[in-house]
Amino acid sequence: MTEPAVLLHLATPGEWRAYLSHGAIAPVSLADVGFVHLSTHEQVALPADRLFHDRRDLLLLAVDGASVEAAGIAIRWEPGVPGDPASMRFPHAYGPVPTSAVVAVQTFRPRRDGGFDAPPAPPARADHAARLQAYADSMPRRIATTEVPVTGGVAVLQADVPWSHACNQLLVDDMTAAQDIRAEADRVLGGAGRSHRCATLRGPDPGPVARELGRSGWWVQHEVVMVRRLGSGPGPGPQAGPATLAEVRRVWTDAWRTDLPVDDPQRLRLPDRYPVDDQGVDVRYLAVRDPEGTVVAAAACAIDGATAVLDAVETATDQRGKGYGDALLRGAIAVAEAAGCDLLALDALAEDWPRHWYSRRGFTVVDESWAAGRQG
Repeated sequence: MTEPAVLLHLATPGEWRAYLSHGAIAPVSLADVGFVHLSTHEQVALPADRLFHDRRDLLLLAVDGASVEAAGIAIRWEPGVPGDPASMRFPHAYGPVPTSAVVAVQTFRPRRDGGFDAPPAPPARADHAARLQAYADSMPRRIATTEVPVTGGVAVLQADVPWSHACNQLLVDDMTAAQDIRAEADRVLGGAGRSHRCATLRGPDPGPVARELGRSGWWVQHEVVMVRRLGSGPGPGPQAGPATLAEVRRVWTDAWRTDLPVDDPQRLRLPDRYPVDDQGVDVRYLAVRDPEGTVVAAAACAIDGATAVLDAVETATDQRGKGYGDALLRGAIAVAEAAGCDLLALDALAEDWPRHWYSRRGFTVVDESWAAGRQG
């Protein structure tokens, strides 16, 4: 039997975030047994049932076996524990597994009776679209304080940032009727006191449902998912350096929700979503400073194993045209490569100019996404 290229490790969101901080998957059990437990996707329900029955916040870390062995960590196929099928052999990694070997992070939820079923096969390292689909689906669920089943998917709620559309929304399949999405958004988001309704539509053809929601008064957002391979360095020229949220906040609040007054609380709180995101991934802040040390451009870069995601790339209005966007991009590439990432990804509006700016800098479109919502 051919050994699968991508293996799975069970973890909670808190464990994964701790592994990201240390750069390696090294659970407490490693010191006891000398190896990190891994499974194939056909096997993983067995340890999940045994160790995490009815646990509803599990993640599957998709580990690229070749990357583990390239790091000098042996993977041996060995018997499981008493009670497992006698013929079954589990993959065991004999040493800390680099987080850069994790090509995707997926949610893993039990049935209503608390037991687990075998999940689909995890994405391969080369399947960039599937890796980013896993990220988009799992991130809101990793940081959610509440998950609620809805028709066609799940709703996520985040108590610390109830105003955030990204953290409080429906994640539904594109076969879900627009009228069901509206009703479920009212039931769950409205029932939780959220002042907005929002849904991300998943599947091969979400556009028609999104446009149907648009005809009923919801805003519609169509984005492309773009990726750039890493490994050749950030390229020549100045690059952004590390920063804190406090340092980059002003650039972001000046650029976002310009329909509101500059001191409006709704506008000032928008960057507060990133510390919440940091509970699920390793969020890094990047800044370009002028000669006086004032931050004039900023971005966020989330490190999630082998995948880095660039977000919130902004330059102060009076500083545009000076190449600061390129400096932010070079800074993000440097951060991502230092973390061992092989892929830098971002979302761009399908019909806006940044998409073409990123294309000229080596990004290619691998997927698209649709979201819809309304205020109030």
